[in-house]
Amino acid sequence: MERTIILIRHAKSSWADPDTSDFDRPLNERGKRDVPMMAARLLNRGIHPELLVSSTAKRAATTAKGFAAVLNYPEKAIAWKPELYLPEPDIFTQVLTQLPDTATTIALFSHNPGITYFANRFSGVNIDNMPTCSMVAAKTNILSWKDFEERSTKFWFFDAPKHPFFS
Repeated sequence: MERTIILIRHAKSSWADPDTSDFDRPLNERGKRDVPMMAARLLNRGIHPELLVSSTAKRAATTAKGFAAVLNYPEKAIAWKPELYLPEPDIFTQVLTQLPDTATTIALFSHNPGITYFANRFSGVNIDNMPTCSMVAAKTNILSWKDFEERSTKFWFFDAPKHPFFS
């Protein structure tokens, strides 16, 4: 069975208040503009994730909620994973192997540098840095998410707000 993974780095966050903790940083104006644009790009490709999985940090959560609104995905159905906040690359594999098999297309929202490292490992493409609100997608043929391994995936596309996608 073909399964699709879309890694999405959170949108641009604000550094306006130096007293705000890293975890609680909100999106800035550019980030707020990029979220609906990038979610619309998924729709334009005919992609409708059955599961959104997100870090609980404010900037990632706000990005996931913004995508949910555009994708007509119920916000209450977002799977919140605290371990996706500033994760090591292996955490992504742990999260993916625990997903329900009913979801064949998932969108996962997280942070750098881990998301870029994982994107490179699982896609086979060398991306120096996933820009904010960028997406890397890959496909894999597995029966169950429990069987997920990075080496079994095939790069599908990369897209970022300031760059046209390539596939």
